[in-house]
Amino acid sequence: MQVHLSALGCRLNEAELQNWATSFQKVGYSLAASADAADLIVLNTCAVTAEAARKSRQTVRRFHRSNPEARMVVTGCYASLEPEKLEQIMGVDLVVDNADKDVLVDKVKDVLDMPVMPEFATEPGESALFARNRERAFIKIQDGCRYRCTYCIVTVARGEEKSRSIDDLVDEVNQLHAEGVQEIVLAGVHVGGYGSDIDSSLYELVQNILERTDMPRIRFASVEPWDLGENFFELFANPRLMAHMHLPIQSGADSVLRRMSRRCRTEDFAQLVHDARTQVPGFNVTTDVIVGFPGESDDEFEQTMEYIEQLGFGHIHIFTYSDREGTKAARLPNKIAKDVKKERSRRLHELAAELKAKELKAQIGQTVPVLWESSNQQVSDDTRRYFGYTPNYHKVAVDVPLGHSPERCILATELKAVDEEQGILVGEIIEDIPVSSAQQSEIQITQL
Repeated sequence: MQVHLSALGCRLNEAELQNWATSFQKVGYSLAASADAADLIVLNTCAVTAEAARKSRQTVRRFHRSNPEARMVVTGCYASLEPEKLEQIMGVDLVVDNADKDVLVDKVKDVLDMPVMPEFATEPGESALFARNRERAFIKIQDGCRYRCTYCIVTVARGEEKSRSIDDLVDEVNQLHAEGVQEIVLAGVHVGGYGSDIDSSLYELVQNILERTDMPRIRFASVEPWDLGENFFELFANPRLMAHMHLPIQSGADSVLRRMSRRCRTEDFAQLVHDARTQVPGFNVTTDVIVGFPGESDDEFEQTMEYIEQLGFGHIHIFTYSDREGTKAARLPNKIAKDVKKERSRRLHELAAELKAKELKAQIGQTVPVLWESSNQQVSDDTRRYFGYTPNYHKVAVDVPLGHSPERCILATELKAVDEEQGILVGEIIEDIPVSSAQQSEIQITQL
């Protein structure tokens, strides 16, 4: 039996796929790279916006058209918010609420009566790391959120906060590292709220991972800025903690932040960014911004533009506000006209591109350890292009002679230039690049 696992939306959804993949393998399933080849399809949906909900429904229909014989399980935020609509879509066999995600594999066995092999009959081996990203794994450290930002439906879909134990997470990190993973990303709905329900904290979790594992690189998914204590950036003295965080600000106007029920003022956020950059050399801050929130005046938008230009960000995720049924923001007055939102989005995208270009140019001349990913891009008869990320999360490209592969290796790389068209860095690996597995096999055959 083959299962295809797919996710829309956030990194937490990706992390949950990893957990299910491991559980499915334990009961005898193998992983299918595409939905077309699967006996079972599991889709982890998103509902952060109305467009995300539409895409979730669209993906369900597309999977069913491509493989009508496969059984399909749909879960995630959209499945939790509108299960009745999903159940009416042709091809959906089972809808699993977010509250039941931990027992999804059991539900598949019990409700769908899908045949499985007993655990003792399966062969031990590498866990279910996705072929597209074998060097990095997302780890779900918690679920749910105790805050209620007025635009957010996810807190409704995910429920109350629930943290995994430190021992459980440390064991998972050690297992992943033993299987060749070089980098983990700590993910959750409210990452900074980790431990609120188990008398712990994100700081304590990171301390334990640094002390009790040898994972070379550790990152965070999005972290709410108000969750970081005064001493948090002291952790980055350990070079295994990558010098980057995604801290969503959402607006540069305090009046808009109040309407959003955000728990951070622009002054506090600016101080946080200053502390990070002062204490951690080369620290890269990326962020989220919503344009066109209900009632956003021209003056408030100009405050946001000025604020973002002053702080500078390595990358900005820009969202144009749209009403999401079930949120408080959907009931707010003074909605912004579409053409105004479009123009504001255009201007902010231009500013974001300028800031990113400036940040990339500042990296040129540095030599940094880059984690290199797999490649399927041959650029000439004798070279292949690989991509990787610097510790502070800038994408780098390098061309490597055929017969060699830096895949899953962390190698010292000199940052030489900026590819302005792609918005990435161009580098040169200055260490010996390992022989590729295919080339190594040829050498061994020749020696025989």
